[in-house]
Amino acid sequence: MTMTPVPPEMKRLEPFVQALREAARAYPETTEDFPWGHPTVKVKGKAFVFFSLSGEGLSLSVKLPHSNGAALMLPFAQPTGYGLGKSGWVSASFGAKDTPPMELLRRWLDESYRAVAPKKLVAQLGAAGAPPGAPGRAPSKKTPAAKKTPATKKTPAAKKAPATKKVARKS
Repeated sequence: MTMTPVPPEMKRLEPFVQALREAARAYPETTEDFPWGHPTVKVKGKAFVFFSLSGEGLSLSVKLPHSNGAALMLPFAQPTGYGLGKSGWVSASFGAKDTPPMELLRRWLDESYRAVAPKKLVAQLGAAGAPPGAPGRAPSKKTPAAKKTPATKKTPAAKKAPATKKVARKS
């Protein structure tokens, strides 16, 4: 998983990382890469989640354009470094004794995938928040675009009659 060995006290976090990696890879057209020795899941070459498991614990970073404000209120979340936080990226960190909130993290994966993936792939997913393969998750039906009606020709505005001058009458 990482180039550096995971300390024994952090081994209990490995199943959480593995479950999240599997959930991320279940999205359409994803690939896994290992830049900097850490798992990163990408869609069409663009990263939507970064993972790390080290002596400091488990951390992941996701792009949350809609829920980053709420996410940053949680004690385990902070803006992602390297200037990514300004673009809505949030990092979550968990220590050896922590139990990551898996349902929340899966929703974050979903939001991040939808933020990064091409619209064509997102359209295949259906309802937001449901992980790929979830019951009731069907591809969304595309509604045909409304037909455009031809614009009517503009007619020139009627010319205003010149204002008449009032002439004062002598009495």
